[in-house]
Amino acid sequence: MENRLELEKRGKKPVEIIELILDNTRSTSIVGLTDEYVNLQILSLINVGLTSLKGFPKLPNLRKLELSDNRISNGLNLLETSPKLTYLNLSGNKIKDLDTLEPLKSLRYLKNLDLFNNEATSTDNYREKVFKMIPSLKYLDGFDEQDAEAEEDSDIDEEVNGNEDDSEEEEEGSSESGEDMDDVGLGAVYSENLDELSDEGDYEAVEEEEDEDGIEEEEDEDAAEEEAQRAEVSRGKKRKHEGDDEN
Repeated sequence: MENRLELEKRGKKPVEIIELILDNTRSTSIVGLTDEYVNLQILSLINVGLTSLKGFPKLPNLRKLELSDNRISNGLNLLETSPKLTYLNLSGNKIKDLDTLEPLKSLRYLKNLDLFNNEATSTDNYREKVFKMIPSLKYLDGFDEQDAEAEEDSDIDEEVNGNEDDSEEEEEGSSESGEDMDDVGLGAVYSENLDELSDEGDYEAVEEEEDEDGIEEEEDEDAAEEEAQRAEVSRGKKRKHEGDDEN
């Protein structure tokens, strides 16, 4: 167990460890796990071969403990040093009577307990007695007092990985905001281009109108000049005619 423990630490200090998975290591008692792991929240010791909890350390922040498929028959009082424990799996062990569970009454946050495949489960009114013994208990062997199936136990994992979840949400939010900004930006650029094209069209239309007005004015001036010239010629001819008549 000690060698596996060193591997699982991955070079971190005990105080930095939040979760330890030591399944399938071979040991009859707890070895190497000390009171230094003050921030440990999840501990898994499935199929290790434990016959007792001798050597179980003081883990003040432990919330989830997996001890299934071992050979534990007593000594649950050693878990009292983990007062925040909410989930305890003791399925597949050697617990023969309900009196062995008495120390669990002190765990006031314990809400999920699994005793499946223990001899104690064959006790008369087993479920009723266990729920009465441990008032905080919500689920026993995967079901509540009304035999409704337990919801997936994800509260602990969410608490342990809460920071990662928050960062992912922030990244997703930033990504969505970026996409929205891109959409707005493209829309704004497209709108501006339309406005510019519209302004250019209006400008060109005004220029065309001005050109047409100028041409019309020039034509009117030319027509007036031609009319004046014709009138002058006509007056000259008339004067000449009057002079001939006088002679």
